[in-house]
Amino acid sequence: MPNHLTIDQFICTVLIIFFVIAVAIVGLALQRGIRARAFRQRFGSEYDRAVLQHGSSSKAEAKLTDRETRVHALKIRELGDTERARFAARWQTVQSRFADHPKTAVTDADDLIASLLEARGYPRDIFEERAANVSVTYPRLMEDYRAAHAISVRSFRAEASYEELRAAMVQYRAIFLEFTRA
Repeated sequence: MPNHLTIDQFICTVLIIFFVIAVAIVGLALQRGIRARAFRQRFGSEYDRAVLQHGSSSKAEAKLTDRETRVHALKIRELGDTERARFAARWQTVQSRFADHPKTAVTDADDLIASLLEARGYPRDIFEERAANVSVTYPRLMEDYRAAHAISVRSFRAEASYEELRAAMVQYRAIFLEFTRA
């Protein structure tokens, strides 16, 4: 006896197939949402920046994962007490220059942060690569670090106001304190 599906059996089979496909699509969407939320929680605004830069969340997540892998291969370390004291003294010198030479102080603060990061084991790359590396460990500081650096660059071209320079120094101080925290 040939095995033929009745119209009711055929419709039921099609509905089951559509249901399974719908459940799979919903499951994938939920999984992507959970993954995106985890990346956003881990990287903060750097996640949103990466999505804009790379055009999609999946490309951004791949780049951020590569960034994490690269940074975990570095020999990042805490500063020793002597180094911390030396950097604190340098910071006091930079900060004391601000009243008389705000542009120079902001540029020096930017250089000091770069030196501090290098002493901790981050490569002395161009700013964007350094910022990308630092974002793995300090994602919440990146907006301030990028903003302060942008003001430093603009001050070099005499395009930053005194208030912007003051804001950059405040940001650099917070960054400095976080990077030197034991």
